[in-house]
Formats: sequence, C-alpha cells, structure tokens
Amino acid sequence: MVLFEDETDLLLFPPLRAAWSLRGQPAEVPISGVNAKRVAFGAINARTGTRLFLAQENHRQESFQAFLDMVHQHYRGWQVGMVLDEERSHTAHASQALAGLRDIELLWLPKRSPHLNPMDHLWRHGKENICANWQYSNIDDEVESFFVYLYNLTPTEALRKAGILSGDFWLNQ
Repeated sequence: MVLFEDETDLLLFPPLRAAWSLRGQPAEVPISGVNAKRVAFGAINARTGTRLFLAQENHRQESFQAFLDMVHQHYRGWQVGMVLDEERSHTAHASQALAGLRDIELLWLPKRSPHLNPMDHLWRHGKENICANWQYSNIDDEVESFFVYLYNLTPTEALRKAGILSGDFWLNQ
C-alpha cells in the first residue's frame, strides 16, 4: 500500500487569488485582524484514492506522530509505504521509531521536489476552492470546510486532482 503524505498550513487570513475592483481603486477584502493557523496533515492512497486528514495546532514531531497513529489505525494489518519529504518532524528519531513500530515504511522524496508529491497538488485545489478570497469566522470552520471539500471528492476525482492519473505521473514512468 503506497501513501503520499504531506502537510500544509491553513491560515485564517485568506490568500487572495482572484478579486476585482474598479481600475485604480483597491479591492476591499474584509479581514478580522487576527490570523489563526492550523497545520493540515494528509495522505492519499495512490491506488484507491482514499484520503486521510488530521488538523493539528503546530508542525512538531508529536503532531506528525499523531498522524502516523491515525494512518496505522486506518490501515491496520496492511503493509504501508509512506512517501514523504524530509521535513524535520518526519526525520526526527522518535517519528522514525514510531513509524517502524506501526509497520509504516518511510520512503523519502528527493530534496526540494514538492512537484513529485501528489498531496501538494491536492492541497492546491482545496485552497483554491475553499480558502481563497474568503475569510471564515474562525479557523476551525475553515479547516472543517477544507476537509469536507477534499473528502467529498470521489476517489477518481482525488486521484486526478492529485495528478496520479496523469500519464506523466512520475511513479508510472
């Protein structure tokens, strides 16, 4: 079982991707003045399109380890290979030890190669459709809307948006 894992920051301040205003006048974007943050951990099964997500307060090794436990619970009894980058929370000795205890083999992507991780593409679609140009009343509502959008994609849609079904996907080469 091959999973691709990645995480992304969700911020209460919206990324401005598309807005309009009269020429010469700034676009008005109401914001609260308080920028909250959550880290979204996620993985996609490269064969089935099944997705798992977990929101955490920060990007520390304990947060990644909580996600490893979630993956282990979901895929109990399966041999899991998790493809991921060499972010510090992933390479921490305690994280690698926990992955070994949970029978999750960590497979490292080359440095500076986010284009190889399908989760990066899936995150982009979620942020474009849910987070951009709109500020939620609180960060938890934004995270919930973000995860609901991604969970509501059919497995085929998720695999397509992640780029896994592309004829150019590097794992198919």
